[in-house]
Amino acid sequence: MHRANSTSLTPRYFILNGIPGLEASHIWISLPFCFMYIIALVGNCGLIYLIIHEEALHRPMYYFLALLSLTDVSGCTSFVPNMLGIFWFSLKEIDFDACLVQMFFIHMLTGMESGVLMLMALDRYVAICYPLRYSTILTNTTISKVGLATFSRSVLVMIPFTFLIKRLPFCRGNLIHHTYCDHMSVAKLSCGNIKINAIYGLIAAILIGGFDMFWISMSYTMIIRAVVSLSSADARHKAFSTCTSHICAIVITYVPAFFNFFTHRFGGRTIPHHVHIFIANLYLLLPPTLNPIVYGVKTKQIREGVIKLFFREKDILSMR
Repeated sequence: MHRANSTSLTPRYFILNGIPGLEASHIWISLPFCFMYIIALVGNCGLIYLIIHEEALHRPMYYFLALLSLTDVSGCTSFVPNMLGIFWFSLKEIDFDACLVQMFFIHMLTGMESGVLMLMALDRYVAICYPLRYSTILTNTTISKVGLATFSRSVLVMIPFTFLIKRLPFCRGNLIHHTYCDHMSVAKLSCGNIKINAIYGLIAAILIGGFDMFWISMSYTMIIRAVVSLSSADARHKAFSTCTSHICAIVITYVPAFFNFFTHRFGGRTIPHHVHIFIANLYLLLPPTLNPIVYGVKTKQIREGVIKLFFREKDILSMR
């Protein structure tokens, strides 16, 4: 192991080993991940562009969707290029500080995505339960404040991870059996006491994931009560149909997250390590890939905006 100086047990760099045991298949494994990343980039950047340029989409629901897309594209960009570098060019070395930066952004943006999904649930709650006050409750100022608060919460909760890693002595080598710098994967290389790291990881999951799931559940409980009380079946269907895209986004995000959380902590030796790595990558890459598709298919206003934008660009090109 390389050391920064003679008195330090901090490595200069780590080696990201990719998916251990499947090194010979890294090229083939990289293809679906690369394809998913391209879809995520194009889909989310396209959604952000559409929401910015289409006046009909200048509404709170779509502002939150743009924030979700920005979070998604930032999250997958924080690790996929590095992962593809490992698979394609065997660029496995990552500087110690760069590893901590990657770890921070991955965890912070994951927390941010959970927070945005909670804000979107509250948006649907206000839209359905208080439709006449919707525009006065969710003003641009309010949206900016809650978005900033969600971002600040993610940053403040995730910053301690870097300090918890920095305090550890590393004497078990610098080889990380992963495709990116995950908090516990790095901590397990230490010969020090990582109990605090494990406990704080659980606390962070509760502070963000548990808190957000609680308010999402509360929002949909109130939404269901409001929808059921409507006298018209058509009105009930119309009201609840505005939530279908968000419900799909919740399932896409939280099911892989919980699966990753429980297999990592309770799977033990029963689940092969390369399966853990696959799940961890899908957990981060699946929501950015599928969310734009879900919203594009399920949301009429977005479909109409895409068609309108396409014909507008076509008319501009024909005039040249």
